[in-house]
Amino acid sequence: MKVSFEDLKHFLEVQFPQGATFGTLEALGDGWAEMRLAIDDGHLRPGGTVSGPAMMGLADVAMYAALLGRIGLVPLAVTTNLNINFLRKPAAHAAIRARASLLKVGRSMAVGEVFIYSEGNDEPVAHSTMTYSIPPEKSQK
Repeated sequence: MKVSFEDLKHFLEVQFPQGATFGTLEALGDGWAEMRLAIDDGHLRPGGTVSGPAMMGLADVAMYAALLGRIGLVPLAVTTNLNINFLRKPAAHAAIRARASLLKVGRSMAVGEVFIYSEGNDEPVAHSTMTYSIPPEKSQK
């Protein structure tokens, strides 16, 4: 792991403050990250379920955290593909948690998956796969 939990949390707060609207970093390991999003009425869609964009945002930031934990603080690592399957209805006012895991990290691309859970439920409410582009390292002369 190239980045500590504290350093990544600080980086996200300073360099990506809007990311807090998508969740907060709860745990970090080598190739994985966990995030949590407290759900309020602004995250709900008609019918009383957590909106897809809220879950996609949480999944994306969780994968970004997992990747930066592995490769270091590379701000321009960006999502190039995100696929999500909504598996069951999340509880309307329970926080949602994401567990992101890297499947492969290369020089220019990373692939991972994220499971999202409603707090208090062991069954996932969504599953996402993502690809991230990693910018080339600047040559040192």
